[in-house]
Amino acid sequence: MSTANSSLFLFFFFFSIFSCIKSDDLQILLKLKTSLQESNPDVFSSWVSSGNMSNFMGITCNSDGFVKEIELSNQKLTGTLPLDSICELQSLDKLSFGFNSLYGLVLKELNNCTKLQYLDLGNNFFSGSFPSISYLSELRFFYLNNSGVSGVFPWKSLENMTNLVVLSLGDNSFNPTPFPKEVVKLNKLNWLYLSNCSLEGRILQGIGNLTELVNLELSDNNISGEIPTGIGNLKKLWQLELYNNLLTGKFPVGFRNLSSLEKFDASTNKLEGDLSEVGFLSNLVTLQLFENQLSGEVPAELGKFQKLVNLSLYTNKLTGPLPQELGSWAEFDFIDVSENLLTGPIPPSMCKRGTMRGLLMLQNKFTGEIPASYANCVTLERFRVSNNSLTGIVPAGIWGLPGVNIIDIAMNQFEGPITQDIKNAKALGQLYAGYNRLSGELPEEITQATSFELIELYNNQLSGKLPASMGELKQLSSLKLQNNRLSGPIPVSLGSCSSLSNLNMAGNSLTGPIPSTLGYLPTLNSLNLSDNDLYDEIPRSLASLKLVILDLSKNRLTGQIPESLSIEAYNGSFDGNPGLCSQTIGSFKRCSRDSRMSKDVFTLILFLALGLMILLVSLPICFYLKKREKDHDRSLKEESWDVKSFRELMFSEDEILDSIKQENLIGKGGSGNVYRAALSSGKDFAVKHIWNTDTTTGRKKIKTTTPILGKRSEKSKEYDAEVLTLSSIRHVNVVKLYCSITSEDSSLLVYEYMPNGSLWDRLHSSNKMELDWETRHEIAVGASKGLEYLHHGYERPIIHRDVKSSNILLDEFMKPRIADFGLAKIVQANNGGKDSTQVIAGTLGYIAPEYGYTCKVSEKSDVYSFGVVLMELVTGKRPIEPEFGENKDIVNWISSKINSRKSVMSIVDSRIPEVFKEDAIKVLRIAILCTARQPNLRPTMRSVVQMLEEADPCKLVRIVVNKDDSTKKMDAKENKKPNPDP
Repeated sequence: MSTANSSLFLFFFFFSIFSCIKSDDLQILLKLKTSLQESNPDVFSSWVSSGNMSNFMGITCNSDGFVKEIELSNQKLTGTLPLDSICELQSLDKLSFGFNSLYGLVLKELNNCTKLQYLDLGNNFFSGSFPSISYLSELRFFYLNNSGVSGVFPWKSLENMTNLVVLSLGDNSFNPTPFPKEVVKLNKLNWLYLSNCSLEGRILQGIGNLTELVNLELSDNNISGEIPTGIGNLKKLWQLELYNNLLTGKFPVGFRNLSSLEKFDASTNKLEGDLSEVGFLSNLVTLQLFENQLSGEVPAELGKFQKLVNLSLYTNKLTGPLPQELGSWAEFDFIDVSENLLTGPIPPSMCKRGTMRGLLMLQNKFTGEIPASYANCVTLERFRVSNNSLTGIVPAGIWGLPGVNIIDIAMNQFEGPITQDIKNAKALGQLYAGYNRLSGELPEEITQATSFELIELYNNQLSGKLPASMGELKQLSSLKLQNNRLSGPIPVSLGSCSSLSNLNMAGNSLTGPIPSTLGYLPTLNSLNLSDNDLYDEIPRSLASLKLVILDLSKNRLTGQIPESLSIEAYNGSFDGNPGLCSQTIGSFKRCSRDSRMSKDVFTLILFLALGLMILLVSLPICFYLKKREKDHDRSLKEESWDVKSFRELMFSEDEILDSIKQENLIGKGGSGNVYRAALSSGKDFAVKHIWNTDTTTGRKKIKTTTPILGKRSEKSKEYDAEVLTLSSIRHVNVVKLYCSITSEDSSLLVYEYMPNGSLWDRLHSSNKMELDWETRHEIAVGASKGLEYLHHGYERPIIHRDVKSSNILLDEFMKPRIADFGLAKIVQANNGGKDSTQVIAGTLGYIAPEYGYTCKVSEKSDVYSFGVVLMELVTGKRPIEPEFGENKDIVNWISSKINSRKSVMSIVDSRIPEVFKEDAIKVLRIAILCTARQPNLRPTMRSVVQMLEEADPCKLVRIVVNKDDSTKKMDAKENKKPNPDP
């Protein structure tokens, strides 16, 4: 064969090989497309067999036309990754699938992608353990954070990755492991993210070898011991995150060498000693060291820091004054130094640049006046300085800050009035000013601050009349004005505060009758009007209230105590009213029927006369309407109801309508009554009856007979859209919605019937039964899966808004179903009101603490409420019990009981056998994680399911909980945005 022929032969030989390889690459990509075919179709529209791979979205080819990079992160992809075929791409050096919804196992064939330099599988929903990838020796960027993998991580695989620059493995449920020695050998690392991945033991001294590190994050682990001195070698470090561990000891000598450090957080540890080393870190932008055991004074150098914008040192033992120049150099954001022993005045210039959002200094020993400069700080959202020794007059502008939602100045020595400026505080939701010396009248302008939910002005020297327009505060839920010098009548308009649940005006000089309008407040559960000068009879309307606390003692009330209020629960509630009488309470004089006869007879005669006149006029009309109704009853019923079915129905509309009667009532809730519908087919259903309400009055609309079929309003469309979403939910642990039946006046939702009632019934009511631990655990797992489905099963999460044990129903086999999910939004859509998150915030004892200052709910609010349910399952206690103490709930009670193994074991329900108590403690630990005060520290429901299913070997795990306080400030961690993905 000639040389020319040989060359030509070789050319065609290699050309055919390259063509085959390119063809193989194309087939691999098409297989990948098939695996992810249910994903976002826009991603793969360009992936066609006849196309050029370099034109495929997310694909980069090298100069020879072979696939070099697959970059498909954050593309809403779902499905499993065929890594066995992907890793046959011989030129692949970048594989990026982060921020998608991929699931299934990460296949061991990933180890065949030997040329990879960049690997990102983070922020997905994979399962199982991660395989050994020791052959990926060229890897430089490795992202696996928050990927869903678990079990034993192959740390030894890292030994060959000597070129790693980024290692991000955090937020995965790996098996507990000591700090991996393989990591401290990767001396080219500049980004290391190992937060929340079950590390324990000490940080290795060898961490000081990683001198290229810019970011080091080790938070949310069980790391113990002291911060190693070697950390002082990391002079390029920009961010250091160590919060929520078990670190002890002082800041090491040499810590001051971290001269490039801008973000430092070592909160929620057991660090002690002073802050002298921190005083040298002049480039700090954020410094968070809250919840430690630090002592000594705040270094004066902090007042000179030119970049500092966030400072959070609360819950330590710090003493002395704060530097007076603090926060004056940069666009300062917030300070929280609460719960220390700090003294001296408040630094005056922290809002010098007009950017400050939070000033939190409660529970210290600060003195002096509030600096006048804060009266002009229009960006302030939280102003909390309670429980100090502050004096003087509150600057007038403080009352009217336009963006502030909490003003907390309680337990100081403030004087002077609440000024008319308060009309400008349009965002103010909570005002705590009790235990001061405030004086003057409550300004009429206070009713223009319409966002008020809570007003606490007790134990002051306020005087004069209350504003007659108090009823304009529609969102007000708590009004505490006791122990002042108020006079005049109780405003009748208070009966329009439809959200009011707690009203206390005791210890004033109020006069006049008790307004009957108070008896129509739908949520009122505490009423204290004692020790005033009120007179006249007790309004009969009060008898309809379901009050937990009622105190009308020490007034000048007269007449008969309503019979329904003459019960043991209200013993002492009427003492000190010599003009009262009762037929049933022995300590009061018996009511004389003769003494009331003339007035009663006069009233009776008057009403009888009026009634007779009305009867004579209306009888002919009634006969006519009755005849017409009889003739047209059936057709009217058909026209007035609109049925939307979501499953195959085995019943008629009439059967459901006929079941709505008192004898079938099986439950009551915030959104309506629930009835049992026993149908002719022998099958039972549960029917929730939701009345439409007038959003201006909060009361039921008057029934009409106007047909709505075909004439439905826009708000009905919102209702239909919401119900349609709920009807599409299909999950074994979510109660089935069969149909919706709506009229202009009300709506019926027909659900499957749960014969074993609710978890609340089985744990707490008179129908409670012995639940063995296996059953309790199965209920916990099943309910968590139902919530997980609501949160993660759709493109947008469905927030329950009222998770509680009474909304976890049990079928005949004691399997749980989540009920009433989304009803807050349904009710709101049906009522045409404002933001649904403002309507139903939850149930007392289950409400997440952040609702107090944001009035908003999220998935993490549901997680908190579910944590309370887990606590009920473990302890057998209700969320609120008298034994917990005043203003305390089960979360507070448990946090006070976990100081020793013995006290922890005492929490467990005595009905749970000893052999299962260790398992119960494990669930208790999960409950405590769920009820973390900071929402961002709570796990997702997906993680909760995993923790409940994959319990570690039974052992008592150390539990750390933030204590709560009714006057507790905003945690600084609310403002912290974790960075799980570098």
